[in-house]
Amino acid sequence: MEPINTFSGKIVALPINDTDTDQIIPARYLKVTDKAGLGAALFSDWRYNADGSPKADFVLNQPQHQGASVLIGGHNFGCGSSREHAPWALVGAGFQAVVSTYFADIFRNNALKNGLLPIQVDEETHRQLISLAEEDPNTAVSVNLETQTITLPDGRGVTFPIDGFSKHCLLNGVDQMGYLLMLETEISAYEADHPQRVKTV
Repeated sequence: MEPINTFSGKIVALPINDTDTDQIIPARYLKVTDKAGLGAALFSDWRYNADGSPKADFVLNQPQHQGASVLIGGHNFGCGSSREHAPWALVGAGFQAVVSTYFADIFRNNALKNGLLPIQVDEETHRQLISLAEEDPNTAVSVNLETQTITLPDGRGVTFPIDGFSKHCLLNGVDQMGYLLMLETEISAYEADHPQRVKTV
């Protein structure tokens, strides 16, 4: 997982409330255990016709929105069933962050563990971002994870919440297992100072 500190990215708005994980990545794609290629299946049922051709009116298929890396989603983004495939697909499609007024807890946790930053903002900021994305598809924002700030084109900075452990992992580009491996020396020292109390047969 690549470290996240500061980045700038073009925004694209998909302000549909209650976007659930089955819409983000349909269940038929859950058989795979490899992240490779899942980006192409992002929002598959909204994005493609029955014959597999792209729907011209879907926002992510429109030429002016190509290259966007910050998705402005609707309220309660990522609700529904638990599946790591949802953030896998978003990251695979080139997104570094999703902005919403509220995220479902399981999606938020899965996103943080997979290098996707869920940025929760107030309703006024959310409306402004949607308006900016619709007016000018080249609108970009800047994100600073260290200061937990998203900066809009007018220079206004808006802070967002994140728990300390997830922030540490994202800044250092490690998942939970990677975090434990960083403490290998301390763990070994602890085990050396605390002899095994249960005898093995």
